[in-house]
Amino acid sequence: VQLQASGGGLVQAGDSLRLSCVASGRAFSSYSMGWFRQAPGKEREYVAAIEWTGGSTLYADSVKGRFTISRDNNKNTVYLQMNSAKPEDTAVYYCAAARYGRAGIMRRGNIDYWGEGTLVTVSS
Repeated sequence: VQLQASGGGLVQAGDSLRLSCVASGRAFSSYSMGWFRQAPGKEREYVAAIEWTGGSTLYADSVKGRFTISRDNNKNTVYLQMNSAKPEDTAVYYCAAARYGRAGIMRRGNIDYWGEGTLVTVSS
């Protein structure tokens, strides 16, 4: 599975942005998908995940209520809708996949595939 993230850019605080991650290969519907981010000088951190069933999502406290993760299995794509962006959301965002993964376990970094990142910069 290859993952390609896109949609990053420069936005102002309070603005919205939607990231996309397209997965190549088959069996996308069997993969739980997640988003992680890494800010300059910091370790990579978990952002959100959606399980392969599509029914369960899990968010980091820092983004809960502002970000929404969703998936479209017909397009092999997972999205991260970022609303009310804050300067502290500035980071390179990575999508990740775990076959039949559980969101809670993905949160701990149990990932099968990583995609290349897309840079999000939020100005104050």
